[in-house]
Amino acid sequence: MESKFYQTVLKIALPVTLQSLFQSSFSVVDQAMIGQLGSESIAGIGLGGKFSSLYSVVLSAIAAAAGIMIAQYLGAEKIESVRRSFQRNLLLSLGLAGIFTGICLLFPKMIMELYTKDPGTGKLAAEYLRLFALCFFPMALNSMVSTLLRCMEAASLPMYTGVLALGLNTVLNYLLIFGKGIFPALGVRGAALASVASQIVSCAVLLVLFAGFLRRTALWHGKQTVLDVSENPELPETGSSDKKAGENADGLRFGAVLGPILICEFLWSLGENVYAAVYGNMGTDACAAMTMTIPVQTLFIGVLSGLSQAAGILIGKSLGAGSYDRAYNESKKLIWYGFCGSIVLSILLVLTAPLYTGIYQVDPAVRMMTGKLLMVYALIAPVKVQNMILGGGIVRSGGKTSYIMWVDFIGTWLVGVPLALLSAFVWKLSIPGVYLMLSLEECVRLAITVVIFRTRKWMSRI
Repeated sequence: MESKFYQTVLKIALPVTLQSLFQSSFSVVDQAMIGQLGSESIAGIGLGGKFSSLYSVVLSAIAAAAGIMIAQYLGAEKIESVRRSFQRNLLLSLGLAGIFTGICLLFPKMIMELYTKDPGTGKLAAEYLRLFALCFFPMALNSMVSTLLRCMEAASLPMYTGVLALGLNTVLNYLLIFGKGIFPALGVRGAALASVASQIVSCAVLLVLFAGFLRRTALWHGKQTVLDVSENPELPETGSSDKKAGENADGLRFGAVLGPILICEFLWSLGENVYAAVYGNMGTDACAAMTMTIPVQTLFIGVLSGLSQAAGILIGKSLGAGSYDRAYNESKKLIWYGFCGSIVLSILLVLTAPLYTGIYQVDPAVRMMTGKLLMVYALIAPVKVQNMILGGGIVRSGGKTSYIMWVDFIGTWLVGVPLALLSAFVWKLSIPGVYLMLSLEECVRLAITVVIFRTRKWMSRI
């Protein structure tokens, strides 16, 4: 049993981790390319990406709710509910993509004026946002299909297409940013177009792989067991009234799970955008320095994001099967794995930070600020990882997502945002000091979440 647990963790966590590692590595390369264009271009892409992250966060909320429901349904072997949950979330995600695409195409300049007063940076950010918005539809398809595949322990398929997208994005960045070969030098616009092309190609490939995988599962054939269609009989047909009742019940449960996640993630993302506005109003150099840390932060979290994904899926399946003691014991193991891994990565970050900042062609002052920010991040990162695994994965898997909604609301809006505004505009701290102060929200989150975890009140079947 112990060996099977480790194998299942690796089967889910390893592909997600590898995909995140590749993504973060390519992101460093992309940032280095943009870094050759100067601080204004770095800040423009950073701010344009901040607004698009609102879409990414809401989309990830839908995917998180879908993952919770699907994992528990798989644990309880409710195949029809799995199918309904996937279809509902896919339609919702595509609708969301349409709304955000329209906003970004019509009002990019107005949006970026909220982030920066620098006309040059604002213009670049608006150009980037208008083009990058074309990614939103393929991102929605990728997100929902990947969620289902990971819950069905087929996480390697999203990994393959993710790596394809990252490689293609890097090659196209090189060609379009600098104008190599027959391609024009488009700078920031080239970076956005590279992202759009890579997302579309990876989405098409993933859909082909998904169709092939689906034909070998019970979701396609209507059998009882999801991963084995050869030995189980067909499910009996149900009447239309029973089917309608099941759909209504699933819809209510889905709303109860999604609502708090959506509120939580949206408010958290708004908080992150407040932080971005704070950085932007502290000057272009401060904004550029913070943007330069993003690939490292993504790399750090990406290495351990697989554990968070595995935690949500494995604990959700155990809860769906009614195995509460097993779920609690497995949760403690996953928490310990994350803690050990984050300490090792923080030490590596401290040792390699000077090498990373040296790859950018920016002013020495910006490079120095970036180095100090990375030291602050290394200090707070183990706490962020615990919040990701415990709050984002384990506690949510029981379906009582309102717990984490309140935890994140308290952390961001009662602690992080006030400290960011005070430290930047009242206490007049430098950017590393501001980042340290607002990061104290992570400590508050973790303290509250540990208390919730130990009560076991989050453990329930959907």
